[in-house]
Amino acid sequence: MLDSLDLRNPDFYDVLKKHYAHLVPEFPHAALEKTELEKVPLATTILAIRYAEGVAIAGDRQATDYNLQVGERRIQKIFSTDEYSAVGIAGAAGPCIETAKILQVQLDYYEKLEGVSLSLEGKANMLANMVRANLPAAMQGLIVIPIFAGYDLKRQEGRIFKYDITGGRYEEIEYYATGSGGKDARGTLKKLYRRDADRASALRAVLEALWDAADEDLGTGGPDFLRGIFPNVKLITRDGTENVPDAEVEEVCQTLANELRERERPTGRS
Repeated sequence: MLDSLDLRNPDFYDVLKKHYAHLVPEFPHAALEKTELEKVPLATTILAIRYAEGVAIAGDRQATDYNLQVGERRIQKIFSTDEYSAVGIAGAAGPCIETAKILQVQLDYYEKLEGVSLSLEGKANMLANMVRANLPAAMQGLIVIPIFAGYDLKRQEGRIFKYDITGGRYEEIEYYATGSGGKDARGTLKKLYRRDADRASALRAVLEALWDAADEDLGTGGPDFLRGIFPNVKLITRDGTENVPDAEVEEVCQTLANELRERERPTGRS
């Protein structure tokens, strides 16, 4: 069987569909009843912002169903796709996670086959094709809406790409947020964005944006100090991808909590 494979094709997903179609993830959208679709966990708010050294990408940890009941408190929405890129997922959790995992394998397969890494533009286009392939399921409610971020080694800068459900790919030059709390997060990012921001400022910006989104949107989970659950944050620079430790994320979230507590503290009248 291996002798019949066209290993010259650098598209792993295409090879998989052609030779091992039974291994391609399929979601039986046509067979799902409305009540079943309402139980599908939805991954919500994700965002990315550029800063002086590269790009930060982050997401909250909560997944909800269509009735806004908590389906999962510790879901991961931010995935490293290779050393210099990452993807954030929003939409139906199952198809989203599968898309992220297949993209990881695709990029690894391409690099092994070609001997070089795919360009950041090429990675973004590859993800667009995968989102487009999910369109029939998206029309039934199983939507995959990612944000793709990475460090472009040729241009020496961080870059952000957003998508629509048809696979349309668009570049954002400053910041972007999507998901149920995306509008609220974008408002905060607009206020805090600075092109020359340092690492600490970028980390503060994404966490404050997620905090504000959680404050307004029922589908977005805020930091959970009791359970020790905090947003996932990755920083991508010329040195590669850095997973920001939970302890550091918690420290920034605690600072935000203290500032909010101070603002809301009643002042005495003279």
